[in-house]
Amino acid sequence: MIFSKPKFWHKKNSLISWMLVPISLFLQLLSAIKAKITIQKSFKIPIICVGNIYLGGTGKTPLTITIAKELIKLKRKPAIIKKYYPEHIDEHNLISDSLNCLFLEKERFKAITNAEKKEYDVAILDDGFQDFSIKKDLNILCFNSKQLIGNGMMIPAGPLREEIGAIKRSHIILINGDKNEMFEKKILSISNKVKIFYSKYVPTNINEFKEKKLIAFAGIGNPDNFFSLLEENNLRIEKKIAFPDHYQFNKSDIQKLLNESLANNLDLITTEKDYFRIKKYAIKEIKYIKLKLEIFQKNEFLNQIKNFL
Repeated sequence: MIFSKPKFWHKKNSLISWMLVPISLFLQLLSAIKAKITIQKSFKIPIICVGNIYLGGTGKTPLTITIAKELIKLKRKPAIIKKYYPEHIDEHNLISDSLNCLFLEKERFKAITNAEKKEYDVAILDDGFQDFSIKKDLNILCFNSKQLIGNGMMIPAGPLREEIGAIKRSHIILINGDKNEMFEKKILSISNKVKIFYSKYVPTNINEFKEKKLIAFAGIGNPDNFFSLLEENNLRIEKKIAFPDHYQFNKSDIQKLLNESLANNLDLITTEKDYFRIKKYAIKEIKYIKLKLEIFQKNEFLNQIKNFL
């Protein structure tokens, strides 16, 4: 899905949101019916789901990669499962560049079945919290501290794929960003059994850009988070350009960026995801920020996962 989030998704008491509530309620009803009538498939191997209820930009893929790498250290053989969407090639490449265990199918259960046949011993779903056809052993929900749940309404009135009560189905919550005790209380009021952890992104090549004047561009779920990260690390951003999530850059887009860069004597910087989408054009003038996901209380987080294996 390629789109830009409307601003009213993060405004309380927006008239547009309230006008869209009937559609949200109808979609919520359809989702509830689907969940009730869907027959769940069980598998021989444990199923870990890394999902969200806020649409896009919560860090599912980096967390999926991190968990897979940690399981490999434990002598497990994890398979990363993704539902195939052509426009998500950036995420496919991001995973494949790190690990050789990605299974892509139009239906997730087929990908899991293929992984079982190849003797993988644990499956990690990158997204799939709303896929009721698969019985999961462990549900991890991702949030970003800057957006959290937006206005708290469901699509299209707000950014939520499900109402917040869906937290009851999760075992672990990972919030990327600053600690938020108020949101923690909200989570625990819904489910007092869920474990809450925090993480942050740490740039590993920031020094390459310290002395440069930059044009920053991004086509991700929450581009403002990327721009904020650059500014928090004292990079000099002269211009910010936001594209829709999973935007498929063409030659014309790239040329416009290069022209603006040249005309203003500025360097171009983007996200790793976006870089994988433009890598095919072999443009050496475009660089990207490399990020490492750092999980606080990492050992306890991993112990929680091991408890479900």
